[in-house]
Amino acid sequence: QVHLVESGGGSVQAGGSLRLSCGSSGYTNYIGWFRQTPGKEREGVATIYRRSGRTYYTESVEGRFTISQDNTKSPVYLQMNSLKPEDTAMYYCAAAMGWADDPLGTGDFGYWGQGTQVTVSS
Repeated sequence: QVHLVESGGGSVQAGGSLRLSCGSSGYTNYIGWFRQTPGKEREGVATIYRRSGRTYYTESVEGRFTISQDNTKSPVYLQMNSLKPEDTAMYYCAAAMGWADDPLGTGDFGYWGQGTQVTVSS
């Protein structure tokens, strides 16, 4: 059983930055950040394979968001720069214990945090 705790959400104007943090109670293979808006499916934003540090990003955040970790036991961070109103969503941290065939898909992630709201105003 893995317990995840997110922090760092909030409100910011377009062009601003926020950093989300995801703490895990145990080791996981992958930590991913997903987001969801009302009426839409949850989408993968960024994922990190903790052992190697390999990262994966959805196209809409490439070059603006950075997922990182200090080591395999540290929190995982999502640095979000140049934020846009369309980035407004509830952001969830998730963990995958095994191999993820689709690191940006929800199917391989069995543990989820409670979510943190990110609101970007124009």
